[in-house]
Amino acid sequence: MQELMDADEGDEEGGKKKSNLVVTIVGVAIASVIAAGGGWVIGGMLAPTAIELQDKAEAEEAKSKPKDGDEEEVPIAGEESPNLIRLQPITTNLSFPSESWVRLEVSLVVKGEPDIEMVELVHQDMVGYLRTLSLQQVQGARGFRYVREDLKERAILRSKGNVENILIRTFVIE
Repeated sequence: MQELMDADEGDEEGGKKKSNLVVTIVGVAIASVIAAGGGWVIGGMLAPTAIELQDKAEAEEAKSKPKDGDEEEVPIAGEESPNLIRLQPITTNLSFPSESWVRLEVSLVVKGEPDIEMVELVHQDMVGYLRTLSLQQVQGARGFRYVREDLKERAILRSKGNVENILIRTFVIE
């Protein structure tokens, strides 16, 4: 008879262990569902912002690219000065803070006849350089002067000496 009583007590302890395990599993499942729902709600709030920023960047890029039917010509600022080449405006973001945008309009003073490939190479190099700048490097008159000197030096190097000088028409940071 004692053995039967001991067997009944063992079943009760095993039953309590099983019920504690079930309660723990149910608790973890409920917490997981709540966490997943919260993540979905937060993702829904943030995703439209990221999509809008991406659409804005794509629209800016589409504006700067020439259309298929357009002929690419080297714009010249005036007939009396054929050695002055106005580049397409450059709009890009800075490296830090990445939310800051810079718009730059530059003209190149070249020796002799302008070479379209050389002009495009200089333009792309300027875009690449501006993307490496931080806002702190550009602040103030001294920062602007350093940026101008760096752009001039890079233009002269990329053009293999065909560019004599650069003229910055506009320089805007947003």
